[in-house]
Amino acid sequence: MGAKCGKTFSPSKAQKQSGEKSPTKSSKSMDLDYVEGVVCNENDIKDNEMKLLPLGEDGGKILLIKQDGELHAVGTKCSHYGALLSTGALGQGRVRCPWHGACFNIKTGDIEDYPGLDSLPCYNVSVSNNGDVKVRAKRKELETNKRTKQMVAFKAESAKTVVIVGGGPAGATCAETLRQEGFTGRIVMVCKESALPYDRPKVSKVIDGTIDKLLLRSQLFYDEHNIETLLGNPAIGLDTNRKIVKLSTNEDLAYDHLFIATGGVARWPDVPGVDLANIFVMREFTDSAAVYAQIGSEKHVVVLGLGFVGMEAAAYCVGKCASVTVVGRDSAPFKAVYGEEIGLRIKQEFEQKGVRFILDNTIARFIPKDDGKTLNQVELKDGTYLECDMAILGIGCTFSTDWLKETQLQLRPDGTIATDKYLQTNVENIYAGGDIAYAPVFSSKDLPAAIGHYGLAHYHGKIAALNICGKETPLRAVPFFWTMLFGKSYRYAGHGRPTGIKILGSLENFKFFAYYFKAGKVIAMSSVGRDPIVADFANLLYQGRELTEEEVENDPFGWMTNKPKDLLPAASASENKSNGLGLGNLLRRNYHTHPIVPQNVRQIKNSISHVRHVKQISTYFRMTKILVL
Repeated sequence: MGAKCGKTFSPSKAQKQSGEKSPTKSSKSMDLDYVEGVVCNENDIKDNEMKLLPLGEDGGKILLIKQDGELHAVGTKCSHYGALLSTGALGQGRVRCPWHGACFNIKTGDIEDYPGLDSLPCYNVSVSNNGDVKVRAKRKELETNKRTKQMVAFKAESAKTVVIVGGGPAGATCAETLRQEGFTGRIVMVCKESALPYDRPKVSKVIDGTIDKLLLRSQLFYDEHNIETLLGNPAIGLDTNRKIVKLSTNEDLAYDHLFIATGGVARWPDVPGVDLANIFVMREFTDSAAVYAQIGSEKHVVVLGLGFVGMEAAAYCVGKCASVTVVGRDSAPFKAVYGEEIGLRIKQEFEQKGVRFILDNTIARFIPKDDGKTLNQVELKDGTYLECDMAILGIGCTFSTDWLKETQLQLRPDGTIATDKYLQTNVENIYAGGDIAYAPVFSSKDLPAAIGHYGLAHYHGKIAALNICGKETPLRAVPFFWTMLFGKSYRYAGHGRPTGIKILGSLENFKFFAYYFKAGKVIAMSSVGRDPIVADFANLLYQGRELTEEEVENDPFGWMTNKPKDLLPAASASENKSNGLGLGNLLRRNYHTHPIVPQNVRQIKNSISHVRHVKQISTYFRMTKILVL
């Protein structure tokens, strides 16, 4: 499982705890597999602080963390996409990646929330009598900055079989976790697609990616750990009485435990001409490959949909095609997620890049060329005609559960499967996870929901595996998702439909964060250019805490334990002004979002402490006068 992290004890006690002896000179010279050195003094790091520190002479670095008086050293980068964890959010016993929300245990380095699959290396820490903090690390782990948890071997005599139906992140994580948690029986992963589990979000974000670069694990990995993979062979039936999954090849696959994570199927509009050539959805790697093959400087592209898939596809295509037009039913892109005001600012950014929008509209029919087979135009609901060589559809998904309709499983009208907090369905030994699971959401007081988030699907796979192994573990889910558009990263944590939104910072400069309110509580947050605020909020939800609208009105920063550096008291007024977070700017944003003057006046009175930090008292009172008038 990796080396244990030492605590802030005397060297002899730390060495005793880790099972190490004091190295002699000869053992030091021979021990080329390790790097050891003093990284700082124990007084150089405060409690609940993280420091990125060099170790050795070859450019190696470690993340030193102090919490509850104890020191821990782990890898420096998130194992998902490599974000520096020193810029993330430190919670109780774990550090959360600022980019996509993955979490790692600070004592063991083990991954506890997702996305990603690998854990962090964990290094031995000792403290000398004079307070020098010494770290000892395996040289290889220092270089790779990741660690795959130890897995048990398959035993042919083991009688149990776990069948995983679904080759996405939930299925992949479930298979690995079973081996990591001691399951020695047979594991079979049934995949509808002809590819091993891969990084699905990149299908619409990085359209030119190849499947080899998208794979989460290689076939060699699955072979080494005796995880059987059946590719291109979807499940078509289930007999819960006989405990058999029927495959498209007519093979019957017996199971003792079954995990269903079949995900979604891209939705197609029911309009004339939808079956013409050059009309694409963006769900599988073959979809992105087909789109990429058609992209050209002479092509006119129409995108249907204002959500993540449509907007990501539009962002990729613009500049590579003759024109890109986005059509959608709503009044702004991402309105259902970020709110209309943020959505309109995103729209403005896209328009500056050359994307055209036609809102409050939709496609009524697709019109072919003279050959009757290939797309030529689209007609919109209002009668507008658009030249169109290629259409990309991003209007959501239906759930891939039709094959379960005649079973004893409790399917909801929309096709999702109801589960309890252990992901157990109404049928014994059958679990469901990922997009199709209508499961309790911890951060929403365990109210159930089906949430199609990549990281949450990973997490469902882990929880299902733990419970299959008899290690009863309830869901503690905090939804976290993201996108990247024209180099700007958007974060969001939480869940629910808000009734109010408060935006702080500069929409113009894309340096802002937003609170989403419902029934006096903050149910979600979003941000751009304000890491690690959203990750910090996700930690708050994970710890079972609540943030109220009143608290935010009184002090929008007071709850934060991991503030962005330019929001710390030491930040100068000029720095805050340049990034759009001077208090005058904050107040203008609040007043614009909440035009009820008494509420803003109350906020002004309760925010004097922040004014002192940035030395804008005179500006602040001038703004107060304007608001009162």
